[in-house]
Amino acid sequence: MKITAIKTYPVWVGVRNQLLVKIETDEGIFGWGESGLSFREKAVVGAIKHFTEFLIGRDPMQAAGIWQELYRSQYFEGGRVLSAAISAIDIACYDIKGKALGVPVYQLLGGRARQSVPAFATVPADPGPEMVAAARVAFDAGWNCIRLLGGFQEAEAVYEPRESIAATVDWIRAVRAELGHSAILGVEYHHRLNVAEAASFCQKLGSGTLDFLEEPIRDEAPGAYESLRRLTDVPFAIGEEFSSKWQFMPYLERDILQYARIDICNVGGFTEAMKVAGWCEAHYVDLMPHNPLGPICTAASVHMGAVVPNFSWLECRMSPVEDLGFDNREIFPVQTEMEGSHYMVSEAPGLGVEVNEDYLKAAIFEYSEPPHLRRRDGSFTNW
Repeated sequence: MKITAIKTYPVWVGVRNQLLVKIETDEGIFGWGESGLSFREKAVVGAIKHFTEFLIGRDPMQAAGIWQELYRSQYFEGGRVLSAAISAIDIACYDIKGKALGVPVYQLLGGRARQSVPAFATVPADPGPEMVAAARVAFDAGWNCIRLLGGFQEAEAVYEPRESIAATVDWIRAVRAELGHSAILGVEYHHRLNVAEAASFCQKLGSGTLDFLEEPIRDEAPGAYESLRRLTDVPFAIGEEFSSKWQFMPYLERDILQYARIDICNVGGFTEAMKVAGWCEAHYVDLMPHNPLGPICTAASVHMGAVVPNFSWLECRMSPVEDLGFDNREIFPVQTEMEGSHYMVSEAPGLGVEVNEDYLKAAIFEYSEPPHLRRRDGSFTNW
């Protein structure tokens, strides 16, 4: 079997663009992958065009060899753009292999460890009564793991961390009081705080309020997270920005994180993600995959989640309190299905997702930017 074409489709789905990648072969079997570098999709398209020049004629069944060639065939290896491109290609190769062998991808990874994959719901409401009410709705619908948002203030494009903390703390405690301790509660802070601010936030909440704190600070300096660890006992859920096993390495070796927010569409696809999963298992760290994309990313994450023993919850953006439109049935007529708060593992060959390519060919890329947030003094801050 040989690769005959690699096609990229950066298209608007729901509230943002998705970059879908199709690999075609001379045997008529094709596979789909997805890149996770949101808002910079055209940069990834450019990288894939470079890779396509030498991938035509290669055997897509040899995913490990292709991964090594893609990563090592340039002097400037790695980085988020190249890793996102490699991820999409690697996932598509696994989809092809599963279809060629007539087995679901999870069989290629070792076989099931569980029958379904649990998910967590995100409450999109800003801190206030609506946050408490929405959390109640999700919990009563069977979503026992719920993620809250840390006072984003995006509507006005102004973000002051201390104001956000002040607005958020009491309402998180109100959610905990409403749901009790049988609920698993986390807060996403989208790396918008510094060490002192994140420590202050946790200390104001009090011990036992949160089950995890997601991405409170940026990830470039593991030592900063170690400093924060000394100032709080809240478990950390981090890693969604990591684009390789090497970025995970210091966080695992130094016992900094408790939940790995691995993104299979950014970290290097199945080939790399399964290595990280093994490291995490050896350090008693559970996976909590990042999944803010479409049905291809979801399916890939579910197949991985079905296999690894150390799994907690998969991010889901389609719950009783949120629907970002990423699962558009016109584009994805066959996709991973849910029962309650669990994803069911597909038994179809490959990923188990079908894509309406005619829709993609007619769709357009819509330029979009995340908010460029400023402090009140006019300086820029993290989105």
